[in-house]
Amino acid sequence: MRDTDDLFARLARSRFRSRFKLGAREADYLQKRGFDTVLEHAETFVAERLAPAQPKNDGRQTPMRNHPVFIAQHATATCCRSCLEKWHGVPQNTPLGAAEQSYVVSVIGRWLERQR
Repeated sequence: MRDTDDLFARLARSRFRSRFKLGAREADYLQKRGFDTVLEHAETFVAERLAPAQPKNDGRQTPMRNHPVFIAQHATATCCRSCLEKWHGVPQNTPLGAAEQSYVVSVIGRWLERQR
C-alpha cells in the first residue's frame, strides 16, 4: 500500500485517472445520501467486488457511472485487482484483508471528499 499523498500526486499526473469527476447525478446522490452512507456503500462494493482473491469479472466489475464510488474507484485506480497491484502495490490473487480493504475505502473517501 502506498503513501496517499504520493499516490494522489501520481494520479494527478495520469491523463486517464485525472479526467474523472463526479457528474451531476453522482454529485447529487452524494449530497442527498450523505458522505457516510456513500462510504458504507464503498465498504460493501470493496468487500464484494474487490476483496476476493479472484473477483468475478475482474477488470470489468466496476461500472464507469451511476454511483459516486464507481467514479472514485476509476479515479483512484481501485477499480480492479490489476490496478490495485500497479498503483497501490497490493498483489493480485490473494484476498484483501481488513487493513487493505480499509485502505482502499480511505483512498476512495479522500477522493470523494475533494469532490464535495
